[in-house]
Amino acid sequence: MKYVVQRLIYLALTFSLLGQPLYADSRLDQIKTRGELKVCIWPDYFAISYRNPRTMSLEGIDIDMAKAFAEQLDVKLTFVESSFGALVKNMSNDACDIAMHGVGVRDSRKPHMDFSEPHLASGIYAISMKSNSHIKTWDDIDQPGNIIVVQKGTYMEPVMRDYLQQAELSVVDSFKAREQEVQSGRADVFMTDYPYGKRMAALTRWAQLLIPETPLAPTPYAYAVPKNDDVWLSEVNRFVAAMKANGKLQEYAEKNGLSPIVAK
Repeated sequence: MKYVVQRLIYLALTFSLLGQPLYADSRLDQIKTRGELKVCIWPDYFAISYRNPRTMSLEGIDIDMAKAFAEQLDVKLTFVESSFGALVKNMSNDACDIAMHGVGVRDSRKPHMDFSEPHLASGIYAISMKSNSHIKTWDDIDQPGNIIVVQKGTYMEPVMRDYLQQAELSVVDSFKAREQEVQSGRADVFMTDYPYGKRMAALTRWAQLLIPETPLAPTPYAYAVPKNDDVWLSEVNRFVAAMKANGKLQEYAEKNGLSPIVAK
């Protein structure tokens, strides 16, 4: 055992003296070599990674965090427009080094990517029409005759199947379709998370945000990275921990109206 330890120390010193990184195959080394951090975002995610239609600039907590991360690494920042549907593919085809758009940590995703320590956590919220006379609070949702919309493939689908006892569940294929069902009157509410719920309440005149007294299915949000690169994952975790410790995560959350869902 003593010989093995001595040999490892010797190899580490040898790599250092030669000016070569000990983990030359790590993504961290690749990022440093090319001088660029490629960050996947979903530009429709209000307060997270959102392209403001008025200014066409990107804004949100994960845009701020990405800029800080690139600055810490001393590399150029490149945003790669992605989506949750393309997340698995982009974690395996080298499209980006990291996904920074409030990715929910779900068991179904873990075979395809690794996750940092969480920086946010959101439960399920609801959006209804302000003009809907029979739904004014969360307790009004699960009542006979109500139709509740969820997007197919989201974690909200199985949760709401179990949660609803009297209302009817409707499943649609896109997040926009959820809004259309409610606005048209074909449904009473749609289920979403806190950031998107805040968007609807802030940017539309018709929407009201319904909040449960007890958080429903709280889900941690984290940064996703390609699998099996412990060096790169450790670097991301060091960054997240530092941003929590120095108060920057909280500052960015307050700036973007997300203080209630900051992970401790």
